[in-house]
Amino acid sequence: MTRPLKTLVGLLLTAIMLFPVYWMVNVSFTRDNDLRHDPPYLFPVHGTVEGYRALLDQQLPYLGTSLLVGLGTVLLTVALSAPAGYSLARLRPRGGPALSFVLLMAQMIPGILMAMGFYAIYLRLGVLNSAAGLVLADSTIAVPFGVLICTAFMSGIPAELTAAAAVDGAGPVRTFWSVVLPVSRNAIVTVSLFAFLWAWSDFVFATTLDGGGGAQPVTLGIYRYIGNNNQQWNAIMATAVVASVPATLLLVLAQRYVAAGVTAGAVKD
Repeated sequence: MTRPLKTLVGLLLTAIMLFPVYWMVNVSFTRDNDLRHDPPYLFPVHGTVEGYRALLDQQLPYLGTSLLVGLGTVLLTVALSAPAGYSLARLRPRGGPALSFVLLMAQMIPGILMAMGFYAIYLRLGVLNSAAGLVLADSTIAVPFGVLICTAFMSGIPAELTAAAAVDGAGPVRTFWSVVLPVSRNAIVTVSLFAFLWAWSDFVFATTLDGGGGAQPVTLGIYRYIGNNNQQWNAIMATAVVASVPATLLLVLAQRYVAAGVTAGAVKD
């Protein structure tokens, strides 16, 4: 197969995969009456921003909650993953390999099982329908992954750096804070990105632990909006477009850090 033909096939496959995204944007600018046109318009011939007006009127609280839960999950995940990864990678505690295996197995537990367990615990503690409860639940998905990524990355940090810090009188905590953490930027960005995306797109924990609260994430906002108003598709798609923007921007801005972070430790000298 020649290079131009390969390029053409690649562009065709990319267009097919991205067409649902284009259709989402197209419908968000299309009037409700035009959605029933046969055949459907491939472009918003009579464009409208009514869907985005409805979004501003009805969906902003959901977006705000998702942003709060996402940032909270990032902070908690990094606060737990980075020190744990440093301990497993550099301090070599007893039982470290077994703990790493447990963390790997923890990622295989279905989310719905964890959600039911959290529901029973939250019901007793009285923290159902709260953003803090969602932050804690989402962090249980992100922390095992974060610890494994930080461990792999920090294992590849030259021992001379930590040895020089020890010669200067720095203890394990000071070495972690002043030496290891600054050079682990790629791992921290990778863990933060995945933690935010998991929290931002979460539906299982949200519908189980915050299904009746006043502060619900955007995934529940879209779900309830479809159920209550399934005729105003431009507003539904406008919400989906806006909900996709943070994840898209983060992926574009952090892609080079993520590429370095997820491959850390894969190759040893």
